[in-house]
Amino acid sequence: MTTRPAQSKPPVRPGFGWCHWHKGPSGTAVLVDVIEQGSGPGIGLYACAPCREQRRIRPYGEQP
Repeated sequence: MTTRPAQSKPPVRPGFGWCHWHKGPSGTAVLVDVIEQGSGPGIGLYACAPCREQRRIRPYGEQP
């Protein structure tokens, strides 16, 4: 009986996103705010790690 080699998962790369504060691409952008609209879909605002640190912005999931 032969054994199969374990299937390895590809390495996880950091996600690519957009920072709404410095208006540029970022590998560390996370959701920090959601703007609800009465008609139509809302919008999520994302901030990168340096912008969150400078402006003391907390990720959406950590806000009260």
